[in-house]
Amino acid sequence: MTTPASLTIATADERHRPELEQLWTMFRHEMSAFTGTLPDERGRFRQERLDAGLSEPGWSAHVFRLGPHPVGLAVLRGLDAEERVISSFFVAHGARRSHAGRVAVTELTAAQPGRWAVAFQERNDVAARFWRTVASGIDPQCSEEQHDVPGRPDLPADSWVRFSVL
Repeated sequence: MTTPASLTIATADERHRPELEQLWTMFRHEMSAFTGTLPDERGRFRQERLDAGLSEPGWSAHVFRLGPHPVGLAVLRGLDAEERVISSFFVAHGARRSHAGRVAVTELTAAQPGRWAVAFQERNDVAARFWRTVASGIDPQCSEEQHDVPGRPDLPADSWVRFSVL
């Protein structure tokens, strides 16, 4: 594994929408393996969280780059609340194992110290391993609990990892 020396993280705005929408499609396509979600009649996945990240108070969207290449995204919410949430997070396959995801989580959460939470589907082995490893690396006292997925009784409960950033 190599350290992503050229990883940059930009807080996104409307200028970043085209690249974020491309990354969002890859993210939602990958997640559809665990949720069964299908694209709409135009071939697009719902993107309310991405839209909120670009426009709503207490939300933010971020794009990750390795050199000039957009390789990932994060949508954060609750930035004006006691507990902040990593609402969406994605790193393209070609950038995985470079520590880009771990570096991005560490930098994004360090910029907003306090309580953080992230949910994932247990069936997504890669995400489960990633989030447990990253959260315990940031906070050895991190906790985990299960919660039903709102509006999706057909899905197994989400696993939520909670951790503190000092």
